[in-house]
Amino acid sequence: MDLGLKGKTAIVTGASQGIGRAVADALAAEGARVVLSARNEEKLARAAAEICAAAGDAAYYAGDLNEPETAEQLVAFAEREFGPVDLLVGNTGGPPSGEAHALDEEAWRAAAELLFYPQIRLTRRVLPGMRERGWGRILYITSISVKEPIENLALSNALRAAVTGFAKTLSREVAADGVTVNTLGPGYTATERVKHLFEDNAARQNTTP
Repeated sequence: MDLGLKGKTAIVTGASQGIGRAVADALAAEGARVVLSARNEEKLARAAAEICAAAGDAAYYAGDLNEPETAEQLVAFAEREFGPVDLLVGNTGGPPSGEAHALDEEAWRAAAELLFYPQIRLTRRVLPGMRERGWGRILYITSISVKEPIENLALSNALRAAVTGFAKTLSREVAADGVTVNTLGPGYTATERVKHLFEDNAARQNTTP
């Protein structure tokens, strides 16, 4: 399949494993130059090396996007390595499970720093260039929970819905500039996070995962 991405520069966050890693692999296979980002440098280095070994073009930047300055540093790194950023795939891990009424303010703040604010910061950094060049693709990985909340995942349910609202609003603002903004809400996927959620739910309900 040729998606017309050959030579485009892409940033994929949460790319050391799971869905983010799969997205990075797919973009590299399409000829995009991919910068993988996550917190685990060892996994990132291995992922980037494997992509390059498969004839892809990849680099990595290890950092914590909960820290406001990391977004700017990541984009600057991508621009130095491969040039202006054409594609942004905002993927994150998930916050802790819990019921809405039982979560304190700090839990909500931490979830927003994990799921919501990094998307805003990265978008603000790459969007001006995309608009100026008349081409850009932004994709936020959310969850099926934006359609129907998942039991005991109050933080994820609420904050991923916030990302979806932001994306829909932004998409209408920048469509005329050649920039598309979309979300992808995957269902249950065979990742380590989903495995742990099933185990936690089983323990809570005294059942077998």
